Amino acid sequence: MGNRHFIVIGAGIVGVSAALYLQKDGNRVTIVDGRDPGEGTSKGNASVIATESCIPVATPGILWDVPKMLVDPLSPLAIRWSYLPQIMPWLLRFVAASGEKRVEQISIALRSVLVHALESHKELAALANQSLMIKDTGWLGVFETDKKFKSYEWDLALQKRRGVEFKILKQEEIRQFEPSLAPIYRHAVYYPENSFVTDNFALVQRLANQFVAGGGAIVKADVTGFDIGAEGPTAVKAGGNTYPCDAVVVAAGAWSKKLTAMLGHKVPLDTERGYHVTLPNAQKRPRMPLYSADHSFAITPLDVGLRFAGTVELGGLDLPPNYDRAQKLLNHGKRMFGELDETGRSDWMGFRPSMPDSVPVIARGERFKNTFFGFGHGHVGLTLGPVTGRIIADLAAGRDPGMDLTAFRIDRF
Repeated sequence: MGNRHFIVIGAGIVGVSAALYLQKDGNRVTIVDGRDPGEGTSKGNASVIATESCIPVATPGILWDVPKMLVDPLSPLAIRWSYLPQIMPWLLRFVAASGEKRVEQISIALRSVLVHALESHKELAALANQSLMIKDTGWLGVFETDKKFKSYEWDLALQKRRGVEFKILKQEEIRQFEPSLAPIYRHAVYYPENSFVTDNFALVQRLANQFVAGGGAIVKADVTGFDIGAEGPTAVKAGGNTYPCDAVVVAAGAWSKKLTAMLGHKVPLDTERGYHVTLPNAQKRPRMPLYSADHSFAITPLDVGLRFAGTVELGGLDLPPNYDRAQKLLNHGKRMFGELDETGRSDWMGFRPSMPDSVPVIARGERFKNTFFGFGHGHVGLTLGPVTGRIIADLAAGRDPGMDLTAFRIDRF
């Protein structure tokens, strides 16, 4: 079982979860990250445990949307012109993953791990005495137009094939179901199995505190390299120091690509930049998270305020944010709820680490057996963080994780 020394690179929801599960097995664990726990993508996501989310970003017909993504910088899926040469190889794989047969396979793979997500969340939350942070409310997708709902029927058919539960609401039922909404919606879909976390950032911080209380160490430094022996990495170099170890876990989100290359694997990882606006004094509190299907963003009633989060901007790690995208989310939000108090408002941009096929890497290394990888979760990072951590601990201990991980291999491209 345990008693090896693992270094986990990354202090987001995936890294902290992996560290907790490895620690639970009796291993000595050190987390290394240049930021404090939860300060990356874990800080500002939509905070939804989206177990229904088995549909990849690239679906049939996406190719015809690419020109629109380039022309409109504020569209729900946009590409920054200056980043186009760099993202081109990723984009070609993204389009290649959008065929009907491929999408079917991807949805099967995603669903196989999504169905275990909530149980792992609850296990870790209980461990850190944070069970109350998880609310099992379901979530509601709303549609303003018949045309948008008609186009969503394809998604619903796919979800139905994967065993996702949902209920379609008629127009007159929507306001009764969610009284906070303006009467502009013609259709809605309720997903009872989804949950949400009342403060995603605080959750990661509290899980990290639990990890430290259990004897874990956190080093705040950027990883610059590895000492590699015949059997694999023997030490991690970070912040001018060398930290000996028996095994390494790469869970550094959008920053995982470079580290993974140093350990012998080339992965087509890029970043889908997402934005949010959080209003601490919004007065409006929906009963559950909502999803605007017309404009592709989520609305979550968090402890820190009402959050509007989502959309995809392909622009890499270095270009400055385009906060007009955040403003657009808020404009749509005002259509949903009417006037909103903006005092104390905060805008944010984060980097979703994304694989072109929307399937994360959850794997043991092919090159070195003492390397493990958990990154590329795209839109389901918070959702799959804990279960990814559990799977990594299972792989490290030689246990059967109870699911087929072929689709999540590191060398599948």
